Amino acid sequence: MALRIWASSTANALRLSSATRPHFSPLSRCFSSVLDGLKYASSHEWVKHEGSVATIGITDHAQDHLGEVVFVDLPDTGGSVTKATGFGAVESVKATSDVNSPISGEIVEVNTKLSETPGLINSSPYEDGWMIKVKPSNPSELESLMGAKEYTKFCEEEDTAH
Repeated sequence: MALRIWASSTANALRLSSATRPHFSPLSRCFSSVLDGLKYASSHEWVKHEGSVATIGITDHAQDHLGEVVFVDLPDTGGSVTKATGFGAVESVKATSDVNSPISGEIVEVNTKLSETPGLINSSPYEDGWMIKVKPSNPSELESLMGAKEYTKFCEEEDTAH
């Protein structure tokens, strides 16, 4: 009985005219997850700088375009990263993408949970899905990155161009 009611409700919802049906922009999801307080690179990585450590991951916008993440290749702790240079890769059901570092520095921690649960990048890109933590060698590099408003506008323009 419950299934029949659900099916009937669904059928009624599908019959709504385009004027009364809710409209969802394909961009609405990605912009609801651009967080204030982070810095963003044009290659779709984010940085959260706290004290002497900067946490780096890929943005919600990036993971949304990638689709389901199935594998993450990360560097070893103790190595170094250079601004705008690749440090790892994310493989999804759609594609494999290099991940660039938005800043330069020494890698002080790697999120080892991603090797067993790469989907954390999809479900929690800014919390559990972080990738590396870096001790910045040149903290002024953070100034060249975008804030939330600039990154949102950048994504809107990029998606419109495609």
